[in-house]
Amino acid sequence: MLLQFITYLVEYIKYQERIIFALLGVVLGKSIARTAYDEPTNQPYRKLQVDEMPIIEKLEKLDYHRLLQAYQETHGKVLKPVARRKNSVGDVPQNITCPKCQAPADYLYANNGDKGQYRCKVCTCLFNQKNRFAKEAILKCPHCSHVLERIKERKDFDIYKCKNNGCSFYQRNVRHMTKEEKKRFKEDPQAFKVRYLFRAFRFDFQPMAASSPVQPKVDLSRIHSSPHVLGLILTYYVNYGIGARKTAAMMYDIHGVRISHQTILNYMNSVALLIKPFVDHYPYQLSNSFCGDETYIRVKGRWHYLVFFFDAVKKVILSYPVSPHRDTEVAVQAIDQVLQKFGDKEKLPDNLNFVVDGNPIYILAQHYFAQHDIHFDITRVIGLTNEDPVSKEYRPLKQIIERLNRTFKGNYRPTTGFGSEAGSVSFVTLFVAYFNFLRPHATLEQKVPVMIPELTNIQFMPGKWVQLLALAENFLAEQTSA
Repeated sequence: MLLQFITYLVEYIKYQERIIFALLGVVLGKSIARTAYDEPTNQPYRKLQVDEMPIIEKLEKLDYHRLLQAYQETHGKVLKPVARRKNSVGDVPQNITCPKCQAPADYLYANNGDKGQYRCKVCTCLFNQKNRFAKEAILKCPHCSHVLERIKERKDFDIYKCKNNGCSFYQRNVRHMTKEEKKRFKEDPQAFKVRYLFRAFRFDFQPMAASSPVQPKVDLSRIHSSPHVLGLILTYYVNYGIGARKTAAMMYDIHGVRISHQTILNYMNSVALLIKPFVDHYPYQLSNSFCGDETYIRVKGRWHYLVFFFDAVKKVILSYPVSPHRDTEVAVQAIDQVLQKFGDKEKLPDNLNFVVDGNPIYILAQHYFAQHDIHFDITRVIGLTNEDPVSKEYRPLKQIIERLNRTFKGNYRPTTGFGSEAGSVSFVTLFVAYFNFLRPHATLEQKVPVMIPELTNIQFMPGKWVQLLALAENFLAEQTSA
């Protein structure tokens, strides 16, 4: 009895400890200790099947201005707006327009009283708020040409289903079931995917669109520190993964330069904003071996997700978005940053392939780009053992991206997390610049992945950082003036 009571007290104390750490994380904005329960959860990915693209039927769109002009030329008089009766049933709201010809509410009248159905006097279109003309296109099943119905709304997309029982896709899947599966299918049909599904994404993102550079808040040309001091700070903070407070202490203890840790963080944020366009738009010489994976970083006391995509042959980091959510949108952003390295859609290689893990967000991202006529392959390496020929063939690429994650963690760990999302993005940007342009790689015979002639003749790392910043400033000036 006493042992059970002690066990209960221990569990209760642990529960209180979790609450205390959670509250401190909210108040202080970052984690203050590393505990066992503070590690990110590692759950198996759910199975996901993505079907081919549907038949997209474009709808006819008219211009009510031209229709009114044609009516006047044909009948010799102007088509007047709808004459409203006082206290009429089914008034038309003023914010509604005809979805087919865009005629305003003055030319619309209630077709069935107050039931919500309207008719346009200009083009005679009959519609309601959920009418098919309110969509840009009609989605049809590619197997039976039946119109798809929207059945669910997710965070990033809507799910459409073909409910035609005579669909060849549905009939084939049911026919290939075993007797046990058919019996279970009658009891629980939701446990099986037998019908055609399509996901229409809703987030506002334009693939392969150039982003405008953001000017830093701190003008590096007017800081009190010399360029050499700035190069030293970057070397300690980025190359060797030393936190801002220890970097400030080392600058005073070793070099006699008194500088606060907050000033160092301000410098790093400004350098990251300055150097990011140079890193993102540098004309990399790419291979065709790309791998991607996500890792964890701590922001405001919460786990965020960093997605790396990597050229496994050239050893170049190609994308590095940070997001509070491990969802389809961050996967789309990561792959889009890789695609931008090729310039435009016409220059994408025909055999473009990305090697990733079993996370379904990459399959959904592939489907999203296919909707924008951008096509590539996704190869998934699932699990830790080679249980299939695909995993055995592409396992080395998965191990390469895992080694990259460990290298980043070695530099990131002394920071113990970030107090803002901007700070996390700045640190990752500086790490990518260091990894691509300054860090020697053993596989490349101790050469840096991207050889820049202006950096090869500089012997010491602080000077390399200063020269890299000068190149970034020149690039940003050319991009701003263009």
